[in-house]
Amino acid sequence: MKRSILAVLLFSLCFHAFATETKLMVRAKAKDAKFVGSSIGGAHIIVRNSINGEILAEGITSGSTGNTGLIMKTPIERYTQLTDAETAGFLAVLDIAEPTYVRIEVISPINRKNAQVHASTELWLIPGKDILGDGVVIEIPGFVIDILTPNTHQYIPLESIKSTGLDIKANIVMMCGCPIEKGGVWDSEIMEVKAIVKKDDKVFGEFPLDNPSRNLFSTNLKIESAGHYQVLVYAYNPKTGNTGVDTINCVVTE
Repeated sequence: MKRSILAVLLFSLCFHAFATETKLMVRAKAKDAKFVGSSIGGAHIIVRNSINGEILAEGITSGSTGNTGLIMKTPIERYTQLTDAETAGFLAVLDIAEPTYVRIEVISPINRKNAQVHASTELWLIPGKDILGDGVVIEIPGFVIDILTPNTHQYIPLESIKSTGLDIKANIVMMCGCPIEKGGVWDSEIMEVKAIVKKDDKVFGEFPLDNPSRNLFSTNLKIESAGHYQVLVYAYNPKTGNTGVDTINCVVTE
């Protein structure tokens, strides 16, 4: 028993004696947009040993979304660095004694569960060979869509909307939190945003949403009968193939 304990201690001491600090920068970048950082709550990063699943490092990206002009408006040549010291990322510091095949997992954005994307990649880490600068950049597709009205499971008297109609409003941003508006960097006029409405599990209709102000999309429906309504709002950019969805259910009562 004592020999086993001694062997474990000797192995541990040998490992730490030969382990080398190795730095790995990991960033999450929204599709067709900027980096996921503090302004939207960050992306959760997990670095695992791919062989046994051991978590080697874990944390949240923090910092700014980056330089809009450089990322979105400048032609990028090979070896161009898109980030600086302020740009959001997570710096993993690992002690490894030999080349290690790791899996990098990203959950982003961590605080927007209705829009969360789980993405990952794998690569070799070599002891003492840091991966810094832009580091490993993992793309996060989608839009963050929040239906504002009607509310989830809201009971709406038919008489209150018979003459005015039912307002559908949604807040939509890029996965990094970047704004969407007419004529903006993320131009709503090239995007398709619609509400697909069901009544009592049957399709009621599809309705385009306008963009009256930054991030806000809206339309108004004429409702003439009570029932259980489902409102699904989607966004689609045909130039990039980027998509996003949010869904709520409400009840119109007699």
